[in-house]
Amino acid sequence: MIDETIAWRALISRDARFDGVFYVGVTSTGIYCRPVCPVKPPRPENCLFFSSAEAAEKAAFRPCLRCRPELAPGNAPMERSQRIADRLVQRFEDGLSDDAEGLDEIAALFALSPRQLRRIVHKELGVSPLALRQTRRLLLAKQLLTETDLPVTEIALASGFASLRRFNDAFSKHYRMPPGRLRKHIRQSPDALLSGGTSTLLMSYRPPFDWLSLLAFLRLRAMKGVESVDESSYARTVRSGAHTGWVRVTHAPEKNGLRVEFTHSLTPVLPALLRRLRNLFDLTAHPDRIIAHLSQDPLLSASVEKSPGLRVPGAFDGFEMVTRAILGQQITVKAATTLGGRFAEAFGEPIVTPFPALSHLAPQPERVAAASTDAIASLGIISARAKTLIACAEACVEGSLSLDTAVHPEEIIERLIALPGIGAWTAKYIAMRALRWPDAFPEGDVVIRKNLGGVTAKEAEALSQAWRPWRSYAVMHIWKNLAK
Repeated sequence: MIDETIAWRALISRDARFDGVFYVGVTSTGIYCRPVCPVKPPRPENCLFFSSAEAAEKAAFRPCLRCRPELAPGNAPMERSQRIADRLVQRFEDGLSDDAEGLDEIAALFALSPRQLRRIVHKELGVSPLALRQTRRLLLAKQLLTETDLPVTEIALASGFASLRRFNDAFSKHYRMPPGRLRKHIRQSPDALLSGGTSTLLMSYRPPFDWLSLLAFLRLRAMKGVESVDESSYARTVRSGAHTGWVRVTHAPEKNGLRVEFTHSLTPVLPALLRRLRNLFDLTAHPDRIIAHLSQDPLLSASVEKSPGLRVPGAFDGFEMVTRAILGQQITVKAATTLGGRFAEAFGEPIVTPFPALSHLAPQPERVAAASTDAIASLGIISARAKTLIACAEACVEGSLSLDTAVHPEEIIERLIALPGIGAWTAKYIAMRALRWPDAFPEGDVVIRKNLGGVTAKEAEALSQAWRPWRSYAVMHIWKNLAK
C-alpha cells in the first residue's frame, strides 16, 4: 500500500529517493508522472498514486513526455514475492516469453500455479502478467523512439512486437498518438547520439551513487580482452544469444543516470542487455533504505556517512563472474586478473571492435565444458581450479545451475557448494554479485574478519545479523572503509 501523505510530500519536493517507487496519475490531464517530474505539481485532489507504471497505464493514464516514466529506476527485489515478480520481468526482457508461451509454462518455471503467479504479480505491480509484458514493451519502445534514430520497424521488433502493425496498434491504443509523433523530438535533443552504427540510451538510478568506487572495483577485476575500465567509463564485448557487439557506459550525474552506448547489432536483444547492465551497476537499489538501516550500527555509521552511495557491483554475465571468482581463489586480485585474461583469450571467441582493449567475447559454458583439464591447466591454472571450472560449466549447460537473479538464492548457494572446489566463501560472493542477493554475507572472508577487529567467522556472522537484509552492502563498506 502507498502512503498517500508521504507520496504527496515526495511529489511536491521532487524527492529522487522515491523515483520509481511510485507514480502519480493526474485525473485532470489523464497523464501519469514520476515524483521527480519538473512540471508544476497538480492539485492534491487530482492525484492518484500507483505502485508501478503498469498499474497507472492499466488505469488508462498516459506517460508524461517531460519526466518520461520509462526512465525511472526499478525496484530491487527483497522478499520472495518481489523476487518472483522481478524474475518474471527478467524473463520478459530476455525475450523468452513470446505470445506463443502460455502462463502455465511460465508459472511452472517458478513452481507455481498460474493463479499464484497472477496473484503475486498483481500484489507487487498491480497488473496481470500479460499487462506487465505489454507495458514493458511499450515503455522501451517509447524510450527508443525518443532517444535514438533507429528505424521504427527495428524499434518494434526490439521491443518484443511480432510486427510493425501490432506495434502501431498497441502504441496508438495505449498512448493515443502514433509512434512517429515522438520522432519530432529526437532532432532537437542533445542527448541523442548516433555515430558509426551505435545509439545511446539513459538508465536512471536513485542518488547517491558512488560511480568512482564502483568503477575502481570493476577495474581491478576486469577480464582482459572482454572488459575495459578506465577512470570514467566501462566498456565490454557482448554476446546475447546469436547477437554480438559492444557497449560503453559513462556517468551522467546531472541526470542521475548512466549513458549506455551500444552497437546496433545488439538492438534485437536490447531489453536483456539493459537488464544485465542494471544488474552490473546495481541501478535498482534504494540507497535511502540501506543508509537508514546500516547507519544505526556504530561499526558502520562512519563508513555510511563517508560513502553513502556505495553499490554492490553485480554481474553482467553469471558464468563469466563465476569463472573470475574461481580463478581468484587463494591468490591476489592482480594474479586472478592475469589468469582471467589468459582464459578469455584461450576460450573466448575473437571479435573486432573500435577499442584495442576489447578483442574477445567472454568464454561460454558450452566451450569450457568441452575443454580438458590439461588444456585449462596449460594457462597456468592449477588442475583443481580447472576441474572446478569444467564442473561449473557442465552444470550450467545441463541446466542444474542458474547463475542469475534467483527466487531462492539459498538453494543456488547449496548447489554451488556441492560442486567440487567451491566453498562457502566463493558461493556467497557469487550470491552477492551474480544472484543479486542483498543479504549475502561471506563470513569467512579474511579481509572482513580482519577489518572487523580480527574476529572469527562465527563472530562475524553474529555481528552481521544487525545488518540484515542489507548485508551485501555492509560487506562493501567493510572492504572499503573499515581497514585497520
